[in-house]
Amino acid sequence: MAFAASMAAADGAAGQTPQTFPRMAPEAARQVSPPLAELTDRVLFGEIWRREALGPRDRSLVTVATLIANGRAAQLRGHLGRALDNGVTPLEISETIAHLAFYAGWPAAISAVAEAKAVYDARGIAAGPALAEPAAPLELEPLAEARRRAAVEAAVAGVAPPLAAQTNDTLFGELWRRPGLAPRDRSLVTLVALVANGQAEQLPFHLERALEAGLTRPQLAEVITHLAFYAGWPRAMSAVPVVARVLAARDAAAAPAPAPAPELVIQRRAAHPAVPGPAGNFTGTPQVGSRFQVEPGSAIGGGLVAFPAGARTNWHSHPRGQTLIIVSGEGWVQRDGGAAEPLRPGDVVWIPPGLRHWHGATAASAMAHVAIAGAVEGNTTTWLEPVTAAQYPGP
Repeated sequence: MAFAASMAAADGAAGQTPQTFPRMAPEAARQVSPPLAELTDRVLFGEIWRREALGPRDRSLVTVATLIANGRAAQLRGHLGRALDNGVTPLEISETIAHLAFYAGWPAAISAVAEAKAVYDARGIAAGPALAEPAAPLELEPLAEARRRAAVEAAVAGVAPPLAAQTNDTLFGELWRRPGLAPRDRSLVTLVALVANGQAEQLPFHLERALEAGLTRPQLAEVITHLAFYAGWPRAMSAVPVVARVLAARDAAAAPAPAPAPELVIQRRAAHPAVPGPAGNFTGTPQVGSRFQVEPGSAIGGGLVAFPAGARTNWHSHPRGQTLIIVSGEGWVQRDGGAAEPLRPGDVVWIPPGLRHWHGATAASAMAHVAIAGAVEGNTTTWLEPVTAAQYPGP
């Protein structure tokens, strides 16, 4: 879908169609097929060749590679001249012909040689050794090459060992390392040859290679569109779903991994035995257990506090307030200046922030509650003086 959208976006980018067009169709076409001549002038050269998403040089490379791959020698001479005018160098044409011998066959490449020689002679371009690239071979990415070589060995060597050797040693070990044609352009003419010859099943590997070498998705959309005019609509349309799958797979691989599902955290009671509450904060010996503050630095914490009969907290307050959930027994809670309120299992008490108060068991019954409090800079409680016998209510 993403590739189809890219094609559609490219199709709308041409802008307003000019009212006058260059006369590019041969005169014979005007005599034999006026509709073909009109479409050649108006659409192919008046629109397609003018689209900015793929420059004239790249369009010439695509066209020349298509004509070579399809053996269209009669059309090649004019487009070789156009390619030279559009900035393709004689050395790049030489390398393109040699490259396509491997991807379209030797007869197609040899047929192109005669047309190129005629163009070079007409323009006074020196041939021969001047078109043999003397520079040092390119270095290919070692890890990617190791994977590619292993894939060739696994898929080919068992059936055709000489083909596997030529693939590894000559095709990739030599041809793809020649610097006379940039890696991106080698990938481009390879893609063109595969689409032009209807070999879409070979596209994924080379499409990945082209994108890694710098061919952009808008350029790819233009290449497929341009090819439709020179190799035929069926070839271009057959390539689209293959390209779409490759692009979708790349998008999926580049998408951030989904966050892992959160895990349950269970603090087992046996791992957190109850401990006596600090003597300076309580009257009696309450036991504090099942403490929780699962995340380090969490703003919420608490625990289960079990008061024996008569045990109670000191007066205290909480900077973010406190919630008490009574789970067993009977007890009291009292705010400063208020009456002591009885507590029984199932009662829930909310103590507002900063409110001075105390809570604990009755004189005749133990009481247990869950206490939950928020922290400010790590502090949940401000402890004050003990609750006196006179302040503590009777049973």
